[in-house]
Amino acid sequence: MQAERQSIDRRAIPAGSVESGFALADGHEIRRIDLPAEDGGKRGSILFMPGRGDFYEKYLETLVEWSRAGWHVTAADWRGQAGSGRLGDDAITGHVGDFSDWVDDLAFLWKTWKTETRGPHIVVGHSMGGHLVTRALVDGQIDPDAAILSAPMLGMSGPPLPLGVSHFVAWFMTKIGKPTRPAWKWSEKPGEMPANRSDLLTHDAGRYADELWWRERRPELAMGPGSWGWVERAYASTRQLERRGAMENVEVPVLIISTSADKLVRHPSAVRAAQRFPNGELLAFGDEARHEILREVPPVRGRALAGIAEFLDRVAPPEVS
Repeated sequence: MQAERQSIDRRAIPAGSVESGFALADGHEIRRIDLPAEDGGKRGSILFMPGRGDFYEKYLETLVEWSRAGWHVTAADWRGQAGSGRLGDDAITGHVGDFSDWVDDLAFLWKTWKTETRGPHIVVGHSMGGHLVTRALVDGQIDPDAAILSAPMLGMSGPPLPLGVSHFVAWFMTKIGKPTRPAWKWSEKPGEMPANRSDLLTHDAGRYADELWWRERRPELAMGPGSWGWVERAYASTRQLERRGAMENVEVPVLIISTSADKLVRHPSAVRAAQRFPNGELLAFGDEARHEILREVPPVRGRALAGIAEFLDRVAPPEVS
């Protein structure tokens, strides 16, 4: 991409962008950022939703590149993450009552955002965001012209147990203690990033360091492990996606980007989802890519962005004025 060759400051809010609050249906306010499209803005609009514990600052580089390609770009927090409050008992553990709460939030944001922006309208979800976008598609809550799922959490990494067994174990853990308690250990010192965490996310040391920089400048963004309630609800939501006919009834073109080296989500689940969607496609990576493919080293990241651009040119061409 031409935009890839232009300098982008990954540690600065882009000039011309607008950070604001967005009130959800029940009044809970989440953060959003809007980047105006360059080149006349005739390409359309992209809504980007990040993963568990994520924040949109990590993806500013990609958001800028899309805006330079002529897309109006919006990204937002999930309720209870980043700068949009917490739903548990502390400021670090990620908790949610049910994944359907997030799906409803996405549906409300989507409906409003569509009235504000030009089509075609594209939704992009990374990791847990990819799971929730899939849920919204399956549940008929959003109607994008195309969807892109980056390393989607359609199956969680862990012991090779049947989904029902894993769900039962998580459910049991919510019954023998508070569902809001952390499901795994984060680090020896509260607030300190776990050792070797970058080995799960990206080969690019500079891009990984960007996340730490933003956490230092905006401490409210920091989030640690998920709660046992989050784990149990994640398995419950995954079981809904596994229902016969769930993905098979979604006619929206869907591009799934996944890597077989992912240690956080199950690559085989992503491969199977690309086959289940009637208009699904797969862009697969191997050992060269870790979980955060859009924050990988330039050759990997460039291939992913090129694949996205080619997909969108085919399935969501600009609307004629």
